[in-house]
Amino acid sequence: MSRLFLVRHGPTHAKTMVGWSDLPADLSDHAALARLEAALPADALVVSSDLIRARSTADAIQARRKRLPHSADLREIHFGAWEMQRFDDVDDQDHIRRFWEEPGDIAAPGGESWNIFAARTNDAIDALRHAHSGQDLVIVAHFGVIITQIQRALGLSAYDAFGHKIDNLSLTEIHTTPNWAAPRINHIL
Repeated sequence: MSRLFLVRHGPTHAKTMVGWSDLPADLSDHAALARLEAALPADALVVSSDLIRARSTADAIQARRKRLPHSADLREIHFGAWEMQRFDDVDDQDHIRRFWEEPGDIAAPGGESWNIFAARTNDAIDALRHAHSGQDLVIVAHFGVIITQIQRALGLSAYDAFGHKIDNLSLTEIHTTPNWAAPRINHIL
């Protein structure tokens, strides 16, 4: 069986839309990190987004697992001109509402649409699955990356996938063979 263990990075404490900004994670909850590390398969490979909040979280839970090079393709969605803004501070409220309420081809100015982002993420994860066929992967990434895989596993629309809460330092388990399934979503240890 090939399984994905998707871990959301530690909290940044930002109250804005954080996509490609390279904010550090708060990894002071050592007990939570230890529980998370203990719940992961000992022989899984570890990979992360190239952003510091994901890299440092992966470092904290890696233990003796083999680490793969981090990947820019596992970054959060690119919010473009909305990066580091609060929802209510965006000038074009109609545009941002449509972005969140009708995820698909609508993009932030200078940013990515959901469909472009999901394709990037799916391609990156498929490449990892192909290169490491049959091995479990621990992927330390972001809210959006995890939601894309829930969307795939459950055959949901993007809008319905957004209904899932993904907490920092949570674990989502996705099985990819023989069929896609999501036995654990947003599991807090």
